[in-house]
Amino acid sequence: MTSSHPTLAAAPTDPWRIGDTQLTSRFLLGTAGYPSPEVLRAAIEASGSQVLTLGLKRTLGTTGQDNGFVQIIRETARVQGAHLLPNTAGCRSAREAITLAHMARELLGTRWLKLEVVGDEQTLQPDPFELLEAARQLVKDGFEVLPYCTDDLVSAQRLVDAGCRILMPWAAPIGSGLGLLNPWALRTLRARLPGVTLVVDAGLGAPSHAAAAMELGFDAVLLNSAVSQSRDPVGMARAFRDAVQGGRQGWRAGLMPTSDVAIATTPVGGQPFVLP
Repeated sequence: MTSSHPTLAAAPTDPWRIGDTQLTSRFLLGTAGYPSPEVLRAAIEASGSQVLTLGLKRTLGTTGQDNGFVQIIRETARVQGAHLLPNTAGCRSAREAITLAHMARELLGTRWLKLEVVGDEQTLQPDPFELLEAARQLVKDGFEVLPYCTDDLVSAQRLVDAGCRILMPWAAPIGSGLGLLNPWALRTLRARLPGVTLVVDAGLGAPSHAAAAMELGFDAVLLNSAVSQSRDPVGMARAFRDAVQGGRQGWRAGLMPTSDVAIATTPVGGQPFVLP
């Protein structure tokens, strides 16, 4: 298999951080739902991702033991030079999420945690009250907490006040593929929280969605189903990688302002002229 990393390395990029760890890839990839471990490994390589999320409730039993999948992901991450970001997907209360977080830290040896506390079964929307309670406690317990939240500015600010340095607001409900449902809210988050690292998480279904999020000035994107459920996960991982890079470069270069009326690209003066 031909590695995609030389292409990634050659592309213009700028570093960012999770805690004290510097990263260059701004594409975080989920590991659930792939047709096989081989396809998962190839998709991770094609993505160039340096952060892989791992759903704990899917992979840990009641005793906190590895059911086999954890070892596959750990070995894949080691080979690819990636970091594991365990998440508490499926938790319905702060207490449950806190317990699972401590199990993950013991098993995986990382203090990073994508914190999820579900409040609605149909939309899988986070419960802002349980999420905040869990975040406060886990920050005190020494975790680098990355909470999955909505695009509500006040809820986001409360999480920052609790000690969260990175927020993961949704673009749309998990697995919906709807893209950026409320660009205004996401743009407001970016403008009002300039010193906070923001990662758009959930609801991205196409590479163009990822590019649009990056063009708003977000620091990274995280997704899973759009890659794992596609006809060609490896090709889709590569497409998202390029879209994230392109969106980031577009934002850094400065997007042209929008206008409700046409603006001539080449303004015409008041006097006609004839070229010799």
